[in-house]
Amino acid sequence: MRLDVLIREVRACTLCAEHLPLGPRPLLQASANARVLLIGQAPGSVAHASGTPWSDRSGQRLREWLGVSEQVFYDASRFAILPMGFCYPGGGSGGDLPPRPECAPAWHGKLRTSLQHIELTVLIGRYAFGYELGDRYDNLTQAVQASADLLPEKIVLPHPSPRNNRWLARNPWFTKDVVPALQARVAAILNS
Repeated sequence: MRLDVLIREVRACTLCAEHLPLGPRPLLQASANARVLLIGQAPGSVAHASGTPWSDRSGQRLREWLGVSEQVFYDASRFAILPMGFCYPGGGSGGDLPPRPECAPAWHGKLRTSLQHIELTVLIGRYAFGYELGDRYDNLTQAVQASADLLPEKIVLPHPSPRNNRWLARNPWFTKDVVPALQARVAAILNS
């Protein structure tokens, strides 16, 4: 199936509509030429309202970690964005609810078949790394620390949400070691 047709199908998806407090609004970005794949959790309420993935403070921090401008980030020929859940799942007592479990199994395989030029898959947060890497690591911190083992094809990042500021403060090696390695890898891909 052509990628543009598949993207239209995803954007029309209502698979879990009854569970979504703001209704379905699947957000993704993809091009058959994309070189970097970002797999995050699910859009937040700000992204849901804007219709643009990562259009909040988390997205600003993610772009800083990647070392790219907003213009480059939203260039689908460079970055594909496939969250674990394509719609805002609603809020809970500790932040947003987990991504709906129906999305990734229903759509990721089909979409990723069309993304033949991906050189780096960035797994953002525990839901993405758990889905992609299974029980290979006990927790997110271990998975992020394994960056050297996963690169050049994959890397795991904590979620860039301000809610993770404490994790970032407790793990200064992330900013010192992982972010520069990520930026170097992204730059090498985008400049080749």
